[in-house]
Amino acid sequence: MSRKLFVIGLDCAPPKLLYDEFKDELPVLGSLLDESSKATLHSSHPPITIPAWLIMVTGKTAGELGMYGFRHRKPGHYNEFYIVNSRYVKHPTLWSEAGSRGLTSVVVGVPPTYPQKPVKGLLVTDFVTPGPESRYTFPPTLKREIESRYGKYIFDVVFRSEDRDRVIRELWSMTRQHFKVYGYLAERTKWDFYMFVEIGTDRVQHAFWGYMDPQHHKYEPGNKYENVIRDYYKLIDQGLGELLKKVPEDAVIAVVSDHGAKRMKGAFVVNQWLAEKGYLKLKKNNLPPGSDFKAEYVDWSKTVAWGWGGYYARIFINLEGREKNGVVKPEDYEHVREELAEEIRKIRGPNGEQWNTKVYKPEELYPEVRGDPPDLMVYFDDLYWRSAGTLGWPTLYLRENDRGPDDAVHDWFGVFSLYDPQESFNLSKSIVDITEIHDIFSSILWG
Repeated sequence: MSRKLFVIGLDCAPPKLLYDEFKDELPVLGSLLDESSKATLHSSHPPITIPAWLIMVTGKTAGELGMYGFRHRKPGHYNEFYIVNSRYVKHPTLWSEAGSRGLTSVVVGVPPTYPQKPVKGLLVTDFVTPGPESRYTFPPTLKREIESRYGKYIFDVVFRSEDRDRVIRELWSMTRQHFKVYGYLAERTKWDFYMFVEIGTDRVQHAFWGYMDPQHHKYEPGNKYENVIRDYYKLIDQGLGELLKKVPEDAVIAVVSDHGAKRMKGAFVVNQWLAEKGYLKLKKNNLPPGSDFKAEYVDWSKTVAWGWGGYYARIFINLEGREKNGVVKPEDYEHVREELAEEIRKIRGPNGEQWNTKVYKPEELYPEVRGDPPDLMVYFDDLYWRSAGTLGWPTLYLRENDRGPDDAVHDWFGVFSLYDPQESFNLSKSIVDITEIHDIFSSILWG
């Protein structure tokens, strides 16, 4: 590759905002997008930050990667889980491929890159990093350089909070610091490939979508926070204005997101539904609202399945020989999965409305299924309703996320644009044909 490539990653940025509603108010991004080839990017199964970014930079599916979200159930355990990180990444990434070709990379905030691994170039890890006390750079001495100039690095903010003013302050502070670091690293070394992912776009949308979207059930016209998301994109635009001055004029510039966002209609209480349908047997039914799902609350000798909350539901079968107290015999496994999937598809909304719910077996989605997948993956009402895994609620339908305020869910569609000032970047296929997130690795960035 003879041209430099600069990748602007905006986590969760939807085409609706970036291509349409906000574009004319963003002088830097708007002009860049006007001069770019653009596509609507179809995200991964599931459309979640992890695994979506990793799918983009490896060209592999979630099944091949063995990553189905942030958390994964420990085999044989009912409650215990692990968080995936860079140690679970077994496939070459864009920057490792670049290094193998003798090219230098700068990588900042791409999930999951913590713990840091050696690269030919510079690396700062992502929001999965426990905190600034961790080793989060390569080379390790880069951490001292960053902190001596910009203070302790801010990896993330607590966005599920009723204190919205605090969320705004911390978001703005984090993002301003990030862009200073992006700029410093752009000048510090001669690079061939540079990619950063800004997590703030995801956080601001989850925290403030209900204040912006007239269709959201929380929305009140003229509210105090109505323009927070718009103003945050302007902050990003200002940061890019300074950053792009430090990027070579002939560099190819990509703007990408891993998935989109849309209003959250509510949360469906999946474990209570399983209990009502007889698949899950609780030892007591008078738990306080919002009680965490715990193994000791369940009579496993009479339980067929249980579920996890999140932007999608993961359903696990209490399989004999796999689970400690499994009751579903292996020969009945497929029948139980089929029955459960059919029952889940019948679920309707709180007013009896039809839902567009999709239920998948992992092997239906991926050419390979590695790691620790769930038995069923469920997208309630095309993702508009997230899954609540807690217990004790007086209803199956919550208007709010059971894990704290969260106004948005993920959507299938993100953005991909490519600006080539020389119009000579070698593409292996037309940009308009590129809609799938896993195509970026092979067909666009290294075409």
